[in-house]
Amino acid sequence: MVRIQLSRVNGDFGFEAKDAYGHIVHMDSTPESGGEDFGVRPMQMLLMGLGGCSGIDIVSILKKQRQTITGFDMSIEGHREHGKEPSLWTNVHIVFELKGDIDPDKAKKACELSMDKYCSVAATLREAHANITWGVTVNGANAYSTRAAV
Repeated sequence: MVRIQLSRVNGDFGFEAKDAYGHIVHMDSTPESGGEDFGVRPMQMLLMGLGGCSGIDIVSILKKQRQTITGFDMSIEGHREHGKEPSLWTNVHIVFELKGDIDPDKAKKACELSMDKYCSVAATLREAHANITWGVTVNGANAYSTRAAV
């Protein structure tokens, strides 16, 4: 069982969430809807969780393959339904940007395993019918993408 404690600590919609280990995250609504920009929007946090979950998977897989990762960034872009409540994520695209002594084929396979098999957040979003696409670069060179170039 996982236990999270939430407390309203700032204005009407500013919440502080704390996990069982004492890690704290701040959340709030937009200023347009009465928030005070105190923290991350809850739906944005879901995409952050996707990045963290897949990042942990990818690093673990590449380390087991004796790849040397000297840098790892990612950008995540999401689009939500408009005019519906709840407004779910419909399309999410992630670009994994790896640096180091990394075989591009191993990087592609690690990302693929995370996104299609191991990442629980990705599986949760797919169950909610989100279309998740991704790409990976290694040392600035495009290694793979599931999304057609625009």
